Amino acid sequence: MLKTMESKPLNDVTDLEKWLGELDLQGSVENFLDPDFDVKEQANTVLQSGVSISTQLSKISEGIIILNKELHAQVVAHHDNLLSQATGVETLEGVLQMMHSRIQSLLSTTERIRSKVTEPFNRITMRMNQLTRLQETCDMLRRVIRILYLTKRLKVQQQGGVREITKTAQSLSELRMLSEGVDLSGIEVLENDKRIISQVRVEVESQAQKMLHLGMTNLNQNQAGTALQVFYNLNLLTRTVDDLMTEYESKIETSIDQTVDQQKLSANNETALASGPGRVNLPVNSALFRANLWTAMEKLMESIYSSCAQIHHLQRVLTKKRDPVTQVCFINEYVKSSDSKLLNRHWKSINMLLQKKLISASNKSNLIRQALEGEFPKLLRLLSDLWTRLNQLVATTTSTDISSVSLLYSDTSADHKTGTFDAEVLLRETVDHFNNAYLSRSLSRLFDPINLLFIQGSMSIPSNEEINGVISTISSELQLASFDSKMAFAVSKNVSKTIKMFAVKCEQLLSTDGEASQVIEPATAGQTRNAAVVNSLYYLHMAIDKLKNNSMQGYDAKCLAVVSESLEASTTLMRNAVQPLLSSINDSMEAIILTMHQEDFSSATAHSDSQQCSLYMKELQGFLARVQSEYLSLFECTDFILECVQPYLCNGLELFVRHSSLLRPVGDGGKMRLAADFAQMELAVHPLCKRVGDLGRSYKLLRAFRPLLFQSVENIVQSHAVGDVIPISTVLHYLFGRAPEELRSPHQVANWSLSRYTHWLETHPSETDRLVLIKGALEAYVKSVSAKGGTEYSTVYPIMLELLNKGLKE
Repeated sequence: MLKTMESKPLNDVTDLEKWLGELDLQGSVENFLDPDFDVKEQANTVLQSGVSISTQLSKISEGIIILNKELHAQVVAHHDNLLSQATGVETLEGVLQMMHSRIQSLLSTTERIRSKVTEPFNRITMRMNQLTRLQETCDMLRRVIRILYLTKRLKVQQQGGVREITKTAQSLSELRMLSEGVDLSGIEVLENDKRIISQVRVEVESQAQKMLHLGMTNLNQNQAGTALQVFYNLNLLTRTVDDLMTEYESKIETSIDQTVDQQKLSANNETALASGPGRVNLPVNSALFRANLWTAMEKLMESIYSSCAQIHHLQRVLTKKRDPVTQVCFINEYVKSSDSKLLNRHWKSINMLLQKKLISASNKSNLIRQALEGEFPKLLRLLSDLWTRLNQLVATTTSTDISSVSLLYSDTSADHKTGTFDAEVLLRETVDHFNNAYLSRSLSRLFDPINLLFIQGSMSIPSNEEINGVISTISSELQLASFDSKMAFAVSKNVSKTIKMFAVKCEQLLSTDGEASQVIEPATAGQTRNAAVVNSLYYLHMAIDKLKNNSMQGYDAKCLAVVSESLEASTTLMRNAVQPLLSSINDSMEAIILTMHQEDFSSATAHSDSQQCSLYMKELQGFLARVQSEYLSLFECTDFILECVQPYLCNGLELFVRHSSLLRPVGDGGKMRLAADFAQMELAVHPLCKRVGDLGRSYKLLRAFRPLLFQSVENIVQSHAVGDVIPISTVLHYLFGRAPEELRSPHQVANWSLSRYTHWLETHPSETDRLVLIKGALEAYVKSVSAKGGTEYSTVYPIMLELLNKGLKE
């Protein structure tokens, strides 16, 4: 009714709400609209309100009257709509009646169909249940019959013993499959058979275990393959292999524990040392303790080899063996639940155990630590022999088995390709702790004799006998490491450090002040000490060289290279030690040769004294003889000193030829004396070299220049030695001496002193630079002739110009 009132015009609604407000019935009307309206509850509310009943009734009556009026007004206002809705309701009632009748008809038809289908459906359901139960019963009977048959056959096969063990296992496997997914409990006819099957299964597993262990011990593929076939048939292949791996790892762990058991090793000592009925605590015999330890280590290596050989054997059998029925390879069956690289796993486990146990034992026992660190080469030799034997074991494997033992072949190991696994590296890492300790001790043993030779603050030079002690120590260390290339390389680096340390100690004894380079007075104490230091370094160098040629013949090239590098460092120190003295000798030679320009070579006639050498040459001969007798004789390393002196002698010969070419004027008598100087120069340098011919190009220059002294200018230019042995610049310098005074030498044109010019020549070894400077002198000559109005040049000028141009072109 209220919803109808909402469609009333606004003023009507307002009048109604006004009237309801006056009667205070708004709340009452809302109560009457409540879906849960209760008459009794409303009456109780009115009675409890405190207002008289008559008043309440009058209000309600008035409200009813108003509502009736309002309803009447609504009907009048919406008369047409109400009539159309009433007509529609009648039409809808007719349609609903028709639908009701059709639904009733459909229900009756459905009921008739149900009555016809229910009985056949029930009969079919019953027959299906019967069929299912018959099939289950038949399947159960077939299983029971097959079990009974297999049990009888199992008894017969059991009598065959080990020969029929594979067939027995196959029967047990079939019996297991027959029992899977089916509840056979409660079948009395099978109770006895179940007990028999369980007993036979236990016996077969026991026999297979014994056969497998026997096949592994004897490395018999037939026995191991038969046992694995049994476990495959029993569906125990993976578990059996894993248990076997665990068993071998446990045995190795036990063997390692027994090997480093200090009480056991000490007990052997006590048994050997104590005698009589009354035993006392005697000190442990260290030598005997170590002997027992290394004996135990040898047994441990044998156990590890045997274990790896058996695991290798197991992996080969798994790789080759296939089930005859399904043709499934056993290794593929095992891979489904574990890693196929059994030898990899076992090797990693062994190395992990060995590293852990050895470090732990060395931490607990000083004797074990001292033995493993001090005699590490023994341990490394044992491991090296073990590795060699394992490689030989794998080398005997056929090509079809290589994939199963990729542990020892880096080129076939997938793990090694990725850089994550290398068997030999893993083995070495196991004993890295002791290897580092041994190398540290080895370096200390090598350094100790050197530290004793060079006491802090002492300037004494080690004798050859003392150096022999160092060599003996080096030889001993190299000999101990000779069996292993990596160990040998590490020890070689220690030897290199030792040689370098010896060189450093020697360097501290060298005298580096002016006393070491003087060549005026007899040899000083500093020069004598430097010579002794060089002699010691050379003696060590030769001894190490001899050691390389003898004791280190089988060493890798990189080991020899490391030692050679240190020897080169000592050789460099030797050269540095003699360099100040040789530099002073060279400077003195240059100073003496430079004095030749103070002598007169302009004599035009040859005198009787022209055949004799010049005063500067006599001085040079005396100086070089004194150098040999007073300075170089201090060095015992003759070959080395001659090698060091050779560059200075070459420089002296070239300097002599250069200054000889710069002499001017030179007469016939001067040529004779200069030729005598050339001959005496050869005699002067002879004591400082094995053969003068060893000076090479410098000696050829000396011999080739001497004939030019007596040749004409034309013949000089045509000489084959010019440009080949004798530089063109040197020949041009000599031709300046044949020219008139107007054709000035290059240093005269440049207003240089002779010493400055010779210094310039030394600092500009390029022939082109020298020829360009000479060209400037010739051009200055042309200008001077032109300035004087001359029209002719000296006869030597065109020859020099031609030779100059030839040199510039070349």
